Amino acid sequence: MRRESIPADCSKTTSMNPVITSIFTADPSAHVWEDGRVYIYASHDVDPARGCDLMDRYHVFSSSDMVNWRDEGEILSSDEVNWGRPEGGFMWAPDCAYKNGTYYFYYPHPSGSDWNDTWKIGVATSGKPASGFTDQGYIPGLGGFAMIDPAVFVDEDNRAYMYYGGGGRCEGGELNKDMMSIKGSMKEMKGLEDFHEAAWVFKRNGVYYLTYADNLEGNNRMRYATSEHPLGPWTHRGIFLEPCGCSTTHGSVAEFKGRWYLFYHNQEISGEGTLRSVCIDELHFDEDGSIRTVVQTREGVNPIGEAPAPNPRMKVYGAADCVVGGGAAVEARQEGRSVITSLHGAGACCRFERVDGAAGGRAEIRITYATTARLAKLRLNVNGSDYSLVNAPSTGGDDEFDGCTGLTVRLLQGAVNSIVWSGGYGDISIACMTVIPLED
Repeated sequence: MRRESIPADCSKTTSMNPVITSIFTADPSAHVWEDGRVYIYASHDVDPARGCDLMDRYHVFSSSDMVNWRDEGEILSSDEVNWGRPEGGFMWAPDCAYKNGTYYFYYPHPSGSDWNDTWKIGVATSGKPASGFTDQGYIPGLGGFAMIDPAVFVDEDNRAYMYYGGGGRCEGGELNKDMMSIKGSMKEMKGLEDFHEAAWVFKRNGVYYLTYADNLEGNNRMRYATSEHPLGPWTHRGIFLEPCGCSTTHGSVAEFKGRWYLFYHNQEISGEGTLRSVCIDELHFDEDGSIRTVVQTREGVNPIGEAPAPNPRMKVYGAADCVVGGGAAVEARQEGRSVITSLHGAGACCRFERVDGAAGGRAEIRITYATTARLAKLRLNVNGSDYSLVNAPSTGGDDEFDGCTGLTVRLLQGAVNSIVWSGGYGDISIACMTVIPLED
């Protein structure tokens, strides 16, 4: 293991947009939980691009300061849903709610091969916000055409409401105390203008807000409506997010440490509508409660709250700790440092053996890198399992090792793990790999 001066903490001064760049994520549902962190529950656009029909898993990210984001890992995939369609896929925009000590994760998924007519709202539960979720089946009595994009709002009186809808119709209803069945029946939300999909509900100063995507052809906008009651009737108030260069729009709104934020996605990194990336910008209100048009920025948001403290269990592995192959090389640089280079060719790879997984379980695997490519990529394999392509946006120079990317995976206990980074997706050099165990 190396302990040289190349930074391995990946800290930032502003969040930058997109805020999640390591993998392609979309449909962010943001919540602030009792531990004081903000969490993003996102769908995962599979790379290489396959289209929305093959989205088949969900990912979570969290932050203590809105700028430095921890990859909490994958929490559910279609392989774990035994009631779902046999072909898998079609795991679209999710949401999460917390009530009475339990986290409830809601997601849309078809139960049959005739996918668009067999949608159900699945529920998985856990005692923790970002791991340990177990599927509990789907909400009974609901199902059918375009029943997508569930959103759950828990009011101050602890009553919970669910909203969903696609194909131009939004419905809402109250959840029973079990959070997995509907009290009475769902009803159409009246007063929404040009509703398409992506409902989200929050409350501010006693007023309920319902945000959603409209039907603008080729590039949806986000609109909102308000009400004195969680199930309406609603009054349309206008557009607050203009097109963001992506064929779909899906967002959520959350307050964190006294400031309000909009979480949404665009296709800035990939240029493809099926490889999207989560962004964050501040949300502002006028004195009458109207939402001002959100300014989409490249810089993102400033830090608020405490920056993450260094993890004392973090371990750093350098170029000398790996074995290269397929044309990759270990190259000496100034100040006695060595880096892994020539990963641009097909088959080029670097392998780290005997990686310490501590007690076993979730761990963040990060690399510090440099690349002049607009978007280089590496494929991550852990203990023989192919995880994902991992994005590495440009650092501006092949000697500027200020890039940081990675993924949270599951490791075995002890120094027995094998981690392989394979290239062939753009020229990139690796300075070091960092392993950070997470609490399960």
